[in-house]
Amino acid sequence: MMKYKGYRATIGYDRVDKIFVGHVFGIKDSLNFYGRSVDELEEAFHDSIENYFEACAKFGETPEKEFSGTFNIRTTPAIHEKASIYAAENGFTLNQVVTMAMEKFLAKKPNY
Repeated sequence: MMKYKGYRATIGYDRVDKIFVGHVFGIKDSLNFYGRSVDELEEAFHDSIENYFEACAKFGETPEKEFSGTFNIRTTPAIHEKASIYAAENGFTLNQVVTMAMEKFLAKKPNY
């Protein structure tokens, strides 16, 4: 993964065109870039972010943040019920229960 000014990008390789392809994730706008070398790819990533800032300024929009802290979760009705009951019985909100579960899960994973 590449990181620049608080934005991250995933990198892939296109065997047909023989180029590295990057995609900025975590925002609704589609920001893609490519390069034939790591240096070219990194420069294209930086240019992509800078161009995004310029476009937002031109159209009077605020650039999206990578993570807002808000997202929708889809789960089974049974999990939804169990989490809601646990929250109510223990004085938590459903959001707090989901956050606690995610923190516990991610604590077991390496460096996220």
